[in-house]
Amino acid sequence: MNWWAERSLTARTTVLFASIACVVIGTLGAYFYHSAEVSLERRADVVLTGRVEHFSRIVQDMYSVSELKERPLLFETMLGGEADVLLFRRPNETPFIDVNPAGIAVPPLQAGPAGRLPTFAEIRRTVLADGVPVHWAIATAKAREDGAEVEVIAAHPMTQEVRMLAAYRNRILLATLCGMLAATLLAYCVLRRALRPVREIATRAAQISPASLAVRLDSEAAPVELRQLTHAFNAMLDRLADGYQRLSQFSADLAHEIRTPIGALIGQTQVTLAKPREPDEYQQVLESNLEELDRLSHIAENILFLAHADHAALSVDRETVDLREELVRIADYFEGLADERGMRFTIEATGSVSADPMLCRRAINNLVVNAVRYGAPNTVVRLSGANDETGATVVVENDGAPIPDDQLHRLFDRFYRADAARSEFTESSGLGLAIVKAIMHLHGGAVQAACPAPGVVRFELRFPRA
Repeated sequence: MNWWAERSLTARTTVLFASIACVVIGTLGAYFYHSAEVSLERRADVVLTGRVEHFSRIVQDMYSVSELKERPLLFETMLGGEADVLLFRRPNETPFIDVNPAGIAVPPLQAGPAGRLPTFAEIRRTVLADGVPVHWAIATAKAREDGAEVEVIAAHPMTQEVRMLAAYRNRILLATLCGMLAATLLAYCVLRRALRPVREIATRAAQISPASLAVRLDSEAAPVELRQLTHAFNAMLDRLADGYQRLSQFSADLAHEIRTPIGALIGQTQVTLAKPREPDEYQQVLESNLEELDRLSHIAENILFLAHADHAALSVDRETVDLREELVRIADYFEGLADERGMRFTIEATGSVSADPMLCRRAINNLVVNAVRYGAPNTVVRLSGANDETGATVVVENDGAPIPDDQLHRLFDRFYRADAARSEFTESSGLGLAIVKAIMHLHGGAVQAACPAPGVVRFELRFPRA
């Protein structure tokens, strides 16, 4: 199996094609050989039945027994130079005409009634010591002079037929061997030519690298059988290029996010160390550095959470969460932040949701923070929830600047911001909505963003029924 697995597709297909050709040609040869064998045996049986019929008529209509005894050479001449057997005898007596050049032993034969010729099924078959089959036929005739029964026995050794079949068998074997070799060569040449598009695809694919992800396979030039493969390969390259671009953008955004707090830490520390300072000044610098370190820690924690979520390393322990109670708790928690912008919450919720309580709260928290950050001042953030037979829905809706349709699907990308403005609120690193998407993925649900009306931004969480 290892040897077979290491062979090329061309070699394996060629071997299989040659094997099929050998089996087909060999089967046809065996069929023709058997047909020839059957035809020769039937021909011998026809000749034998015709021979016993002919000699039975001679016994019955032309010569008496005494006349037959006087003409033994006549019957030898009629048989020709072959080693055929011809016997005339009265029942249970010694033959009075015995033409048997090869001295073949006569087997016990059962004759039918006088005047009836033997059927093909009644032809007796024996085998000589050298393996040559002999066909025997017997018929009964009434003698012309006295009406006594005379048995006419004819036999034909299949010597010539056996030689002919042997030569025919050798030709079949030679034809099978030549056919297999010809099929092998033709199959190899045809497969080499037929698989040329595959080699071209491999050559084209070898040109693809991170620096040339724009290279695509030519689907139109590929055969029909390979177009689906090239389409799938090009689609995979599109996904890889998109993922690589997102990864590059993620790396750039991550470097940008951590550069600001690290720069602040280095700058403040350098300024502080430039000259001796009072203890209060050192304390202020340490407090400021602690804030930046907290920001870095928060970014690292969010990135680690997303990495675990991408690899399904987090488990979801579902519990029944009352929607209204959860939304009231979240609104109370963010009430102070909302008051700073003159915003307030309205809640309309019924039913419950089956979800991990901590992850569910975190997802809704991120949406509420986003609504407070980007919502218009002195407006209302509307929280609602309901469930049905398929699951539960949580909606966070705020009034603010409309988001273009081409940006709605990108809101959940990491570090993406539809508005470049910064905010001092929680989840200001651009990872909040990406975390929401990851949490919903862990629950087998979905999150959607839409602008159902001018100046209205709506986020909807859909939790499936457990």
